[in-house]
Amino acid sequence: MASGGAAHHDGTEVARYWRHSGVAGVDLLRARFVTHRYGRHAHETYTLGVIEAGVEEFEHRGSLLRAGPGAVALLNPEVVHTGQAAGPDGWSYRVFYPAVEVVTDIAAELGWRDGPPVFPETVIRDAGSARLLHAAHVAAERGDRLASSSLLRTAIAGLLAAHAAAGPGGGSSRCGRAPAAVAQTRELLAGRLADPPSLDELAAATGLGPFALLRAFRAETGLPPHAYLNQLRVRRARCLLDGGLAPAEVAAHAGFADQAHLTRHFKRVVGVPPGAYQRERRPAAGQARTYKTACPGGS
Repeated sequence: MASGGAAHHDGTEVARYWRHSGVAGVDLLRARFVTHRYGRHAHETYTLGVIEAGVEEFEHRGSLLRAGPGAVALLNPEVVHTGQAAGPDGWSYRVFYPAVEVVTDIAAELGWRDGPPVFPETVIRDAGSARLLHAAHVAAERGDRLASSSLLRTAIAGLLAAHAAAGPGGGSSRCGRAPAAVAQTRELLAGRLADPPSLDELAAATGLGPFALLRAFRAETGLPPHAYLNQLRVRRARCLLDGGLAPAEVAAHAGFADQAHLTRHFKRVVGVPPGAYQRERRPAAGQARTYKTACPGGS
């Protein structure tokens, strides 16, 4: 009953990335990685992962964290991190990527009034939540929409109740020109994926010096502008692939030099190549609600 398409195999590694058929705005990943290494990247969504075997290690806010069997990894949206095996045997895990709206909607049902919730602890030991997330993921892969959607919402509610805190007030309250300059730089980069401005051009447009802008941008986003640009390109590529555009065409529309350039960056962020990703992304029937219908960086 699972959606069409096969998992991507690469030697001893296997990965499948697909859309939840019962909960709009949720993606799923099941993978076993040995040599694969995620580059520095961030997700627009929350990340809820359960380690099945082995140990994953990842850089997160200046620390090297490890998650072993039974651990739950909770990453907040737009937080830069990496990911690789901590040993020669690799690791296996199952991951949910719920859109911010999915989590905030559940939080609102629980009476949450403090803005988008954040998870202060990134790797937790919570056997009950791990069991719920694992069961929800297995049910989703089996195609049991009712069981998976029920289990997932129960798991998210439990995580919010036990592990979430109020989010920061946001960058708008900080003084100085830097936050506004970073926001303007993001907009400029998003509008010119194929022909990005130089650092000097960005600095001139924002009114900051090049080094001051570079430092402020990295502090705000966790990435320098050129790496952030590739994140935007991958996000646009995902949207275009979801829309049915062939990977070779997507590469050009998203600002990559060629399909190989797209594939390299795409796999370092998503975990699977563009073709394998697209094969699993057939629109799910019966979803009354959708998220992010417009592709970033263009129509």
